[in-house]
Amino acid sequence: MRIEVAVENNYENKSIAWALDYPGCFAYGSDDAVALVNFPTAFIGYKERVQARAEKSWVNFNDIDIHVAETFDCHPFVDPGLPSATGKTVTAFWQTDWKPLSKTEIEQGLEWLKWSREDLVALTRSIPDKKLDREIPGEKWSIRGILNHIADSEIYFMDRLNIGAGHSTTLPIDTNLKLSATRNLFETTMHSLVGKHLVNGKDGSFWSPRKVLRRAAWHEVDHINHILRLLNEN
Repeated sequence: MRIEVAVENNYENKSIAWALDYPGCFAYGSDDAVALVNFPTAFIGYKERVQARAEKSWVNFNDIDIHVAETFDCHPFVDPGLPSATGKTVTAFWQTDWKPLSKTEIEQGLEWLKWSREDLVALTRSIPDKKLDREIPGEKWSIRGILNHIADSEIYFMDRLNIGAGHSTTLPIDTNLKLSATRNLFETTMHSLVGKHLVNGKDGSFWSPRKVLRRAAWHEVDHINHILRLLNEN
């Protein structure tokens, strides 16, 4: 089965190989070559996860033919007319990101996000408040700070599309309630975007529903791994 992969370089000092048609499937590397070497293992892990947790797997093949469709080098955004955005990272917008999402694609992406949220809750629900709030040397956030960041990021992703989703919403202060509230908003928004042709520019980067779904599916898994590392190290 041919797997379309795109490689994004210089994102937070690393490269990411993205499976363009499988939100949640990605591989990191110190550069593009290493990310591509790591990709087959990442795809096998993605496939096994889908087959273990989905009621009906959407990955039912064994052999994969990896095709590098595109590459992109991230860079800082510079525009004297938008000083608030200057310095933000311009991220990749792939050819496929112009295409609207089908109902099936959205359902599969949200299913993946449901599993990652279950994993996040299972990982953090028994952590004492003192440990959740402890400042960790060299880290930007405490573990609770990471959880709040995950919630805030779902509002951020929706805001990239400039459709007003979540703008007027007052979010709960409690971290767990906030996570639930932003996820409900995100799911409702994604379901409303079936078949919608929508591309928006924000702070130097282009965004579409397809890009938003892909990066949301990546983002939570990335921070689950981040929290796991912190728990193992501290």
